[in-house]
Amino acid sequence: MPLRWRPVLVKSTVMMRTHLVGAFVSFPIVTDPFFYVVSVPAVLLLGMSKSGFGAGFGSLAVPMMALAISVPEAAAILMPVLLVMDLLGMAAFRKDFDKKLLKFLLPFGVLGIVIGALLFKVLNAQTVAAIVGGFTLLFLAQRLLFPPRADSAPPPRWLGALLTTTSGFTSFVAHAGGPPITAYVIPLRLSPVKFTATMAFFFFVVNLSKWIPYGLLGLLDLRNMATSLVLLPLAPVGVWAGVRMARRISPALFYRFLYAGMFLTGVKLLWDGLS
Repeated sequence: MPLRWRPVLVKSTVMMRTHLVGAFVSFPIVTDPFFYVVSVPAVLLLGMSKSGFGAGFGSLAVPMMALAISVPEAAAILMPVLLVMDLLGMAAFRKDFDKKLLKFLLPFGVLGIVIGALLFKVLNAQTVAAIVGGFTLLFLAQRLLFPPRADSAPPPRWLGALLTTTSGFTSFVAHAGGPPITAYVIPLRLSPVKFTATMAFFFFVVNLSKWIPYGLLGLLDLRNMATSLVLLPLAPVGVWAGVRMARRISPALFYRFLYAGMFLTGVKLLWDGLS
């Protein structure tokens, strides 16, 4: 190489490195440290809920992240994370879901997504949070004060349709679809594994249905998607931990964790909605 070219080459290399470093530094992700303080445990809880263990805790993810950012931003950032979690959950429980129950639930879940997309810019997220939280606590109170007998009939299908539609709606608004549909499915007394598998396949379809309306609403911007990539490695960790526990826990203890998760979710959502 001629000596006269070397300064030019060195200068070009330095400029290229400077541009690359600058591009990396200016990469549009959320940089607030407090956001990651609340988001890391939120994503781990969400992953565990996707495995069925502590299913109610998943609805806490958006309220926890909303301590640092807005609810729509939190919901958008979690979209790729949810996709990975749903795929992992389905792979873990691919042979265990209740096909008949899933066929009944899915159309109403998608209907709730459509309603949520149409009303997203009209409804206040706090109002939705208060409704979901209040309903969750009422359901738990009913279960504790009037526990079902072993020979009690399953809930009517019209109630299942209503609760599943509500689940799709609240899932679209704040990824809080767990409490309404859990209120219908718990009295069916499925085994922990069958319950988990059915919910995994249900929410995969529901969450997949959100992508187009979220894009049309402008929520899937570069900043939200780049931030999601930072949190994505936590997805398999949470799902893996939850799957191991769900397959080893007794049904009685499983539903105690489920009730505890729903209680904390209900209190948190109601508090957010009324504050």
